[in-house]
Amino acid sequence: MIIDRNIKKYIIFEEDPIIRALEKISANSMRIIYVVAETGVLEGVLTDGDFRRWIVGQKEIDLHKPVSVIANSDFQFCDQDTPAEDIQSFFSQRIESLPLLDDRGRLVAVANKRNPVIIIGNREISKEAPAFIIAEIGNNHNGSVETACTLVDRAAEAGADCVKFQMRNMAELYRNNGNADDAREDLGSQYVLDLLSRFQLKNEELFTVFDYCRKVGIIPLCTPWDNESVELLDRYGIEAFKIASADFTNYELLENVLKKGKPVFCSTGMSTEKELRTGTAFLRKHGGQVVLLHCNSTYPAPYKDINLQYLDRLQEFSDYPVGYSGHERGINVALAAAARGAKVIEKHFTLDRTMEGNDHKISLLPEEFKEMVQGIRDIEQAIGTSGDRVLSQGELINRESLAKSLVINRDLHKGEVITAEMIDVRSPGKGLQPNRKKDLVGSRARRDMSEGDFFYPEDLGDEMVQPRKFHFRHPFGVPVRYHDVQQIAAACPMDILEIHLSYKDLNEDIHSYFQGPLDHQLVVHSPELFSGDHILDLCAEDREYRDRSIKELQKVIDITRGLKKYFPSTERPLIVVNAGGFSSDHFVDQEKRKKLYALVGDSLQKIDQQGVELIPQTMPPYPWHFGGQRYHNLFVTADEICGFCEKYGYRVCLDTSHSKLACNHLNESFIKFVEMVAPFTAHLHIADARGVDGEGLQIGDGEIDFKMVLEKLEELIPTVSFIPEIWQGHKNNGQGFWAALERLEKFRNL
Repeated sequence: MIIDRNIKKYIIFEEDPIIRALEKISANSMRIIYVVAETGVLEGVLTDGDFRRWIVGQKEIDLHKPVSVIANSDFQFCDQDTPAEDIQSFFSQRIESLPLLDDRGRLVAVANKRNPVIIIGNREISKEAPAFIIAEIGNNHNGSVETACTLVDRAAEAGADCVKFQMRNMAELYRNNGNADDAREDLGSQYVLDLLSRFQLKNEELFTVFDYCRKVGIIPLCTPWDNESVELLDRYGIEAFKIASADFTNYELLENVLKKGKPVFCSTGMSTEKELRTGTAFLRKHGGQVVLLHCNSTYPAPYKDINLQYLDRLQEFSDYPVGYSGHERGINVALAAAARGAKVIEKHFTLDRTMEGNDHKISLLPEEFKEMVQGIRDIEQAIGTSGDRVLSQGELINRESLAKSLVINRDLHKGEVITAEMIDVRSPGKGLQPNRKKDLVGSRARRDMSEGDFFYPEDLGDEMVQPRKFHFRHPFGVPVRYHDVQQIAAACPMDILEIHLSYKDLNEDIHSYFQGPLDHQLVVHSPELFSGDHILDLCAEDREYRDRSIKELQKVIDITRGLKKYFPSTERPLIVVNAGGFSSDHFVDQEKRKKLYALVGDSLQKIDQQGVELIPQTMPPYPWHFGGQRYHNLFVTADEICGFCEKYGYRVCLDTSHSKLACNHLNESFIKFVEMVAPFTAHLHIADARGVDGEGLQIGDGEIDFKMVLEKLEELIPTVSFIPEIWQGHKNNGQGFWAALERLEKFRNL
């Protein structure tokens, strides 16, 4: 049982509309809210079930009615002083949450049968959430408010969610009133008392540092070592408490902290198995929101004594996630704890390990702490889920390049029976995988095939979409390569052709691919990869590398000018380009991005663009560069894209898939992104997206709300051209492109 006195998330006022109540229920992990009067008196209860029962009986549904009209006024409750054992007796399969009222009927707390989620500030601690990372500053400020604030800054920069300090009333805590000169004390006690007498911040100084934490945007946490400190911290408004290992058996202090109704982190070092059992039973009895932290209280802790497997044992004692508080050297154990499921990681933090004080020696420096945080975040991503295995986009790219496919080894006419002898296994892996051979044998060919053609899923009965006349308001087309430009151009009426060039195409005789002028508008997509593994990068800091990128892009422009002969209606062809700005190991900061944008602008000024228009493409945060993932820094965020266009006078190619991934990564609105970038958009690449790196998906297979997005595009840029940029859409004579156009046509906005 959990007694939660942080009731703001549970309550709604009786005059608030039903729609607001539903929003609160959705945000509330207990799926219940309590309807109160302005005085705080509880008037009713509303659950998911209450709402469903109400809505079934309504002919007309008005979600703006006051919530009081549907609240259940017949509810079970308990007095706030009811013993925990009696409260627990009310719980059943039907009742998992119980309001606790004061003697005037006001809601003061909520008792929950279970609620494995803790909210501190804007952070959630749960099995699903990222680990909550605490930088334990303690007294490593050595008595200086300025140093304490610097530590706060550096912890925030390193990625900590929280910084923790300590508060002591020396007179209450020590039998000798905290006398550091008491000759009767043992050497260890004398050493600690000496440090505390010189380095402990005054209470008001601590509160000043806490205020600074909130200004910086990091959560302050504090360990009270005595009851007076508990009261002071509670009155200040600290959002959670930390109990040191030394006080895990101090039930008087624990009970006082639990009565404050705030989350509590409890380190469990120095506790025997029996003490852990009785201590956790005490915590449960009092309904505390407690995160138990596995800990070995030696400084530094020997690796052989840490026993991370005990995290599993500790979880048996708690309904909440457990964590790890480490005093060992380095970051490896903390990373291992995160990998084993610790949802809170606490490590000591300092600016200089040579400073006076025993905690400094086992503390992490800012760069080390930052490395630990990044390592934990990497591990969390790598842990993933235990569900079905799904291929990443990078694996699919490599599978296409490295795997094998089923191909026909002779010409075949539609309707002929396919035999085993007709099928060979050949690379690359762009068609049916070899394990589908038995599915093909004995079936009839669904199309005419030439020797060496790949078999595709459509040859096994999947729907084949035929090119036809599509109807869109916007000019549209599809991507083509030199070798299929004539075939695709004749397949159905289109307005544009977007020729995608490879670096090999730069040396081809373009005139051998064209039989005469075409009526289409011309768009060219520049290669991203050039010979010698050179990835185009107009902002490479290596001058020689950047100069080659400029030279390669100039060659693309020259070829585009040559292509204009076959597209006489095109006055100024668009050239889509990935301008560069990727990095291998991490994203770069804003100041570095400004310099990179300036380099792009400088490079573009050195290129002869007469007769064409270069349009940088909006980019995803994690692009796949030929089967491996990079970090992309430029043309990712809407404000930076708009800023570049305004400063240098360029327009862009808005790729819906890339930019949706960017918005997912940044937790920003994709519609807002579209609204901001649309005025600078010259051309559109339309595809779906999922997560942060699932790009180029078929329309409807990802997360984009195309109805909403296409309505916005129609409103803002009704004449801008588009192509469906579906990954491998060209396979099987453009099946992916035709399917995308058919799906898009249903929206009737483009």
